[in-house]
Amino acid sequence: MPGTPRPPFRLSLLAPTRWPAWLGLSCTWLLARLPYRVLLRIGRLLGRMIYRIPSARRPIATRNIALCFPDLDASAQQTLVRAHMQDLGIMLAEFALGWMGSDRALDRIPVSIEGLHHLAQARSQARGVLLVGGHFSHLELCARLVSRQIRIAGMYRRMDSAVFEWAVLRARLGYAEAMFDKDDLRGTVRYLRRGGTLWYAPDQDMRSKDSVFVPFFGVPAATITATHHLARLSGALVLPFHHRRREDGGYVIRIGAALPDVPGDDVRADTATVNAAIEQMVREAPAQYLWVHKRFKTRPPGQPPVY
Repeated sequence: MPGTPRPPFRLSLLAPTRWPAWLGLSCTWLLARLPYRVLLRIGRLLGRMIYRIPSARRPIATRNIALCFPDLDASAQQTLVRAHMQDLGIMLAEFALGWMGSDRALDRIPVSIEGLHHLAQARSQARGVLLVGGHFSHLELCARLVSRQIRIAGMYRRMDSAVFEWAVLRARLGYAEAMFDKDDLRGTVRYLRRGGTLWYAPDQDMRSKDSVFVPFFGVPAATITATHHLARLSGALVLPFHHRRREDGGYVIRIGAALPDVPGDDVRADTATVNAAIEQMVREAPAQYLWVHKRFKTRPPGQPPVY
């Protein structure tokens, strides 16, 4: 089996310092036992609480939205900030369901998947596929939902909590074909060369030397170049992978046509093309994007910080 192996249980996970993590994990499991519509209502309630509680993350979201939507007036920007902060409550419920919900619970979630013919066309060329998306609040749940239709692997960053790392990785390996650590470039390339399909989100500022400044909503954003390198080394096609939550609940998942001329010879051009595709996704459901991340914390030389 490629990728990270299923983690074994170790007695060190039961150390008293890790009991709070087990309590949080138990709450997550209990939350995932609730019906989807109830989860949405609880998520909206949590979101209203999150918005009312002072947080260091709210100024980050406010600044990001001001930078990315300068055409909106101050009132409209604040409306979007409020909608996003409230969306974070739903995100917590969706993570619980994505990680620990039963297959029977997922059967009850309304979901439509568009563009599977684009994936079939790519696979007919006997090439791997990179499904490139963004960090939306429902990314974990939608990854599991789409895995019920297609065989898919994912790239991930290890969690700080050993308890959650153990539990979540086991959960992901229950539905994903494989999971690759973000630093496992060799294993990821091998998987793609064998015709695998990998979900990947390159839209966070990782403060990596392997990044270039390309526009995101017109703002220079330090963006990792891994999409370009993975595609070139493996011969994989790069397809946009978008998902959004409908107003009435349920999800629309869309696989787009392969990005033209990606991979090419110009790493900066390829990275800018990927950013433009993610930006288009964000504009369709702006409140559901993860604005609380410091997307622009790394600045071009000579430019002042924005946070």
